[in-house]
Amino acid sequence: GKSLKGIVLEEGSVGSHATIVARALAIPLVIHAKNITAEALNGDEILVDGEQGLVHLRPDESVSSAFKDKIAMEAKAQERYSAIRHLPAKTLDKNRIQLLMNAGLMADLPSLDSSGAEGVGLFRTELQFLVRNQMPKRSEISAMYKRVMDAAGGKTVVFRTLDIGSDKVLPYMPNVEEPNPALGWRAIRVGFDKPGVLRMQLQALLRAAEGRPLSVMFPFIAQTSEFDFAKREMEKVKERELKLGHKLPDEINIGAMLETPSLAFSSDDFFKQVDFLSIGGNDLKQFFFAADRENELVRKRYDTLNLSFLDFLKTVVEKCKKNGTKLSFCGEDAGRPIEALCLAAIGIKTLSMRPASIGPVKNILLKSDLSEVQKLIDKAKVDNDNSVRDKIIQYLASR
Repeated sequence: GKSLKGIVLEEGSVGSHATIVARALAIPLVIHAKNITAEALNGDEILVDGEQGLVHLRPDESVSSAFKDKIAMEAKAQERYSAIRHLPAKTLDKNRIQLLMNAGLMADLPSLDSSGAEGVGLFRTELQFLVRNQMPKRSEISAMYKRVMDAAGGKTVVFRTLDIGSDKVLPYMPNVEEPNPALGWRAIRVGFDKPGVLRMQLQALLRAAEGRPLSVMFPFIAQTSEFDFAKREMEKVKERELKLGHKLPDEINIGAMLETPSLAFSSDDFFKQVDFLSIGGNDLKQFFFAADRENELVRKRYDTLNLSFLDFLKTVVEKCKKNGTKLSFCGEDAGRPIEALCLAAIGIKTLSMRPASIGPVKNILLKSDLSEVQKLIDKAKVDNDNSVRDKIIQYLASR
């Protein structure tokens, strides 16, 4: 992994699991580079600009020089972000935003300190299952979860149970051919049909956290009965662990990922019984707009800062506020400064993102006024805009 400097693919999507992992490891990646495998030869110099999505094959001296200048500018930006690393993310109008990081590998954990993250808002447990040729043993994954919690040094780690299916297929489980895998047998739905796997993972988490707080969230909950099922499974596992004489965590927080619009319209009772909700922006956006995030033909047509989508998120914020439910947002948009600013303005005060995004997001929050951003959102509605993006860009240019 340390010698891998960049990845160039002819096919794929920015929303696929492979690209998310590459970004988590800070590996520059470009997709849809047509004919690159036919054109590139062994020994060729290739410059990979992951930010702009550009690949320079056998670049001339002027291109190489410009590329080096860009790298130097990014290094200076990193120095600025490092200087604010331990500052709280507080806006000009005194709103405190909690910035957490996403992780899935032990190699991610050193970024907790280097990025200034206040904890891990999403730990993707499926990565340990995806990299193996057979189902891992409970003792193995429990030991890994313990190492993660130890490395976090008392900071909160939110473990998401297995989110497999769709673009994440375990090599040792039957591959179910589905016409619409993103809408099919995945995440908690797999747990319904294979409860033994879910229980094994919950046992591993309980044993790893013994005597410490534990936060677990279940992915792709579409209706309250699914959360009820997951919570019952946790209770069964807790009872079994007690009978076996194992020490339980001193506190267990059980949450759900809101990735389908249906869950937002659940009863107040659901919002009261869930310890926390995390909006899974990547999936939620594709289902809200009916636009497959794996399909490059439609993915870019729909903006996170679309006013109807922001209004929908605002209803979730209000419902959580009414019922005292903790709320966070995780997904690629949480790590994009303009999007993060608008999410904070509508009331989402906890954001979880890849470690490299924390500096840029914090930098923009420190010099912004959320009340002014909210006014721009309101003005965009009056002006009948589709999106508030242009107004926010103008606002930031004036700072």
